This record gives sequence, structure tokens and C-alpha cells, in this order.
Amino acid sequence: MSRTPQISVITPTRLLPNRLPYLELFHASLAAQTVEWELVLALDGADPDQVPRSLATDRRVKILELPKVGAAGARNLALNLAEGDWVQYADDDDAFTAEAFALRHDYALEHDLGWVAGWSADLFPDGSTRVWRCPTPPGIHEAGAVWTYWPTPQDTIPLGQTQMIARRELVQAACGHGGLPQGEDFIYVCALTALSAGALLPVVTYHYRQHGEQMTRSPHHDRLEGAARQFAWQSGRQLRAHLEDHRLVRAGVS
Repeated sequence: MSRTPQISVITPTRLLPNRLPYLELFHASLAAQTVEWELVLALDGADPDQVPRSLATDRRVKILELPKVGAAGARNLALNLAEGDWVQYADDDDAFTAEAFALRHDYALEHDLGWVAGWSADLFPDGSTRVWRCPTPPGIHEAGAVWTYWPTPQDTIPLGQTQMIARRELVQAACGHGGLPQGEDFIYVCALTALSAGALLPVVTYHYRQHGEQMTRSPHHDRLEGAARQFAWQSGRQLRAHLEDHRLVRAGVS
């Protein structure tokens, strides 16, 4: 008998042939988790017949067929199918550590937080890893604090979306990933962390695979990167300022 998932993993994919082996490894990393999960695989204009058999026959995997809408649209529409109390966004070529879900889920419940993140590590073709210590320091952070670790749009982003699990209703309140063709994850992180307190744990929970077909290595990536960062940074700044003003008004501080 199936159980209600505690964590809904949302992954957009175009099922590109060179990424299918990575997708199967990603699925295997989900199978190693000790927390109940489901995967909403959002096909961004892809042929559902190309879904690897290991995923197509797994009852924990929901296949969402979409026209080509882009990563932001695919993630947002997939959220409609999520049943877990918590949401984890992930890419189709990456992987989780075996304790990724349990560590963050237990910590979130223990401290009554809206989101919890772990460190990410680059995963190289030879199997070696390199930890990315993001600008946000480990520990609990009040709502709006994460944005302050992103001084300018040109600086390193404060936190990555794939590092985080977050309460589903909080993800819905943050309006997902906006509508940018890239950099949509910056908007998500800024909005989500502005709406609730959360924490960063100093332990690797996500492996970011390094390979030549990454979107960030596309020759067209840099054309819109600056504009996308500027939009997300301003969105985070204004949301934080608005919520802080609202907090002060409610507290009776003029």
C-alpha cells in the first residue's frame, strides 16, 4: 500500500539523450532516501515514450506532459501535482546524498521552520566532489535575511534552490519561479526566504554534476544572465523592504 509522500521532488526535463543516463542516476539517488517521496517529472516538450523504464514503472513518479514552456513554467505547473508537505526542486542531471531528505526534514520539524537547506557539492566526471560554501552562512536565518548575503546582482547568489526543501504552502505563496527564461531560481530563493525563517545546515545534501552540456555553458547563456540577475535582485530587495515595513507597522513602530 502506497504512503502519502512527505517530500515532492519537482524536476523539469527535455529528456535529452545525453542526459538520460544522468536522469537514471538521479532517480537512484531518490530511491536511497529514507523519507517518503514522490517525483513529479515535468516533460518540457519531451516525448513521454523516452522516459527511462526505471522511472516510467515507478509508482512514486508522476509524469506531467507539457508543450515546451521552459524550466520556470514546467516547475510551476508541476507544483499543481505535488502532494507532499514539502517541496524539493532538482535538475535531471544531478543527485542527492543518501541522508539529504531525512537530515533537512527532521531539522525543519524540530525547529518549526519554513525551509531548510544543505550545502551543494560539484560532482566531476571522475567521481570527485568539491563543496560549494554559499555566501549564506550555516545556521538559522530570519525571514528576509538570506537576501542580505547578495550585495549586488553581479555577486555570487546567496543560496541555490536545489539545496532547499520548503513547505508546500510556502512555495505556493512565493509564486514559484516567475517567468524568466533563466535565473528563475534566483527569484524563487529570494521570495521563499523572505516569507519564512529557515536554516542552512553545514552538510552536503546535493551533488551538482559538472559536464559539458550544462545550460550555464551554453553560448547564449550570458546574453540574458545580467538582466535576469538584476530582476531577481530587485525583486528580493523590494519584497524584503515591503515585508519589513509591514512588520514595523504591525508592531506599532513609526
